[in-house]
Amino acid sequence: MESMTAAPVPGSSVLVVDDDEMVRELIRAGLEMRGLDVRTAGNGTEALDALGTVVPDLVISDINMPGMDGFALVRALRDDPATRSLPLIFLTSRADTDDAVTGLRLGADDYVRKPFQLDEVLERVVTKLSRPPVPVDQLVRDTRTGTLRGDRFREELAREASRARRARRPGAVAVVDLDERDAVRTRFGARGDDQLAVQVAAVLTAATSGLELVGRDEEGRFLVLLPETSAATARQVLLSIAERLVSTPLHVAAERVSVTPTIGWAAFGADDDVDADRLLARAATASDAAAGHLDLQPVEWTEALDDVVTVAAGPGPVRERLRTPLQVLATVVVGMVLPFVAYVLLLRAGVDVSTPVYLTIVVALVITGASIWTEGFLALDPVRPPRAPGAPQPPASAVIAAYLPNEAATVVETVEAFLRTDYPDLQVVLAFNTPRPLPVERTLAEIAARDPRFVPLRVEGSTSKAQNVNAALARVTGEFVGVFDADHHPAPDAFGRAWRWLSNGYDVVQGHCVIRNGDASWVARLVAVEFESIYAVSHPGRARLHGFGVFGGSNGYWRTELLRATRMHGFMLTEDIDSSLRVVEQGGRIANDPALLSRELAPTTVQQLWNQRMRWAQGWFQVSLKHLRRGWASPHLGLRQKLGLTFLLGWREVYPWLAVQMLPLIAFLAWREGGIANLDWLISVFVLTSLFTLSVGPGQVLFARRLAVPEVRARARWFWSYLLLSSVAYTEWKNVIARVAQVKEAVGERQWKVTPRSARPTGGDAS
Repeated sequence: MESMTAAPVPGSSVLVVDDDEMVRELIRAGLEMRGLDVRTAGNGTEALDALGTVVPDLVISDINMPGMDGFALVRALRDDPATRSLPLIFLTSRADTDDAVTGLRLGADDYVRKPFQLDEVLERVVTKLSRPPVPVDQLVRDTRTGTLRGDRFREELAREASRARRARRPGAVAVVDLDERDAVRTRFGARGDDQLAVQVAAVLTAATSGLELVGRDEEGRFLVLLPETSAATARQVLLSIAERLVSTPLHVAAERVSVTPTIGWAAFGADDDVDADRLLARAATASDAAAGHLDLQPVEWTEALDDVVTVAAGPGPVRERLRTPLQVLATVVVGMVLPFVAYVLLLRAGVDVSTPVYLTIVVALVITGASIWTEGFLALDPVRPPRAPGAPQPPASAVIAAYLPNEAATVVETVEAFLRTDYPDLQVVLAFNTPRPLPVERTLAEIAARDPRFVPLRVEGSTSKAQNVNAALARVTGEFVGVFDADHHPAPDAFGRAWRWLSNGYDVVQGHCVIRNGDASWVARLVAVEFESIYAVSHPGRARLHGFGVFGGSNGYWRTELLRATRMHGFMLTEDIDSSLRVVEQGGRIANDPALLSRELAPTTVQQLWNQRMRWAQGWFQVSLKHLRRGWASPHLGLRQKLGLTFLLGWREVYPWLAVQMLPLIAFLAWREGGIANLDWLISVFVLTSLFTLSVGPGQVLFARRLAVPEVRARARWFWSYLLLSSVAYTEWKNVIARVAQVKEAVGERQWKVTPRSARPTGGDAS
């Protein structure tokens, strides 16, 4: 007899659970003839395993099965928010009607007795799928996710906002979306979007308390109502939701899907007479802003987000040129003039502080010098990777972040270098931003057509490396991922060597960045030697001294899931250091490997070097302000690591000011004694301290020369030039930058100036 019921939704799926294989296959065949997608399981335990991957539209289950029977299965389904509304039809061979009654009481929607007519089972399935049942207590809820429907959520929001105004209590409403949702819908259709929504709803429901409500609007975005919640608490709750979504395994059509939550929220309270629709619009605007960063950070709505962005004329060329010199002058006044004046005024008040100040400066210089010498000796025997991988080499990915107008000249050469890397399964993702189409994009498309391992990804609206890297993570397929700047050429064995670390318990490994254009200018030669002192000496030595390493932004290798959970924050100028310290504070292990090589381009002019180092210095200052307190509060760090963090973050910000304190002190002593000629320069402490301090520079250069890569070590003149420049001016030039960077941060001046790159010969040619 021809069915009079409506046909089920195309692509609907059914899970058949029965310990009798013949029954399972009979029902499977009948359902597949009706155009349904069918999966099977032999008992309740296997069914739950299958449901953990993909939630079907309906379950047919026998009652009497070994292990977990049908009654236990339906209890488990109704206890899980992801399957609470999932229709279930029982099959039972028992004559007693109590089984059917018990099943219905536990939450089954229908039952069929064995032996059955296949047509009856099929008609009941089609009917359920065509007219899915809605329990009485969920009439206002979405039948698939169990969350409040959009109109019902608005009613609750309006009621809560009105109550908040009367009670003068704060609250918040959030819009939670997924950056990958459009891609899932494009690839898997509406069915895939639906499967993803069910799992996301389960995460949101588990992450919220009984007072908080979860809904879903007509566009498929999730809504979260946080009553009687302060702004600080709302931010923490929403950040926890983002972290849960990233760390929870989600599947569509049995395929693992990595998601990036974009969460925006709007506060309401006593002074905010705004209706529910406007509050949701504000939260949606903030969610759109979060989608521009992809760093998992919830964005709070402000009026600035509603404003039309315009390009301001700026301070003007004269004012721009004068700003930094005035800031340098300000550091001179604060660092030297004011201390001198303070010493004089104190002396006139009868207090001479010159001796304790002098001893403080001496101790500071000795501590710094001793730490540099210690790092050098420890770097002679760095921690080395295990000899063999702890597991077979998995697929890996490289993410190259680029700003094409500045780096278009070198990016093609970089991509080709990565495609030549000696790793069996390497994906190369170039994540770039550009304000206008460029001819090089055509070349990149041709490379992608030629080599499927290469994925060019234009990140619309991006303004930072952090946004590019975060966007690339949606395309990354490797189990671990290397992060690089657009001018890097990794060594052929780089990914294999990194895997030796990661497969043996490490979470991140930072390699050795080598300058490959040292012949370009004297500035590039200076940086080439400096990078050897940093990556061959300071980083590995410091890692051994403090018990942790840091990620330096490029030639760093992460476990993919860790980087997805950590992300990079675009509001930090050194997002790399920030991300690595967040890993360290959570107990993660970061290795530093001076033999893990990648070659890059150095700045070639003083202005380029100034811009680069100013961003680094200001970024480190931001990181110090953020992480010094957090590091001490971390339960995952031992005393040695906390002391190391204090030295790394606290001392590095104080020392540039201490380093110049000898000048105002000597000026004060000369004023006090009636002239500089009257000072006794042969005080033993002063002489010994001066000799020890002066020895640091040559010692650091000697360590760098010994540990440098061969092509740089062969250039002896580069090291002598570096020693001369460092002794005369370069060290203090960097201290000036560090002091000015703190002034810039204090006045809110934050700029990321990308260093222009040009194609240069590889490291082998630079030797």
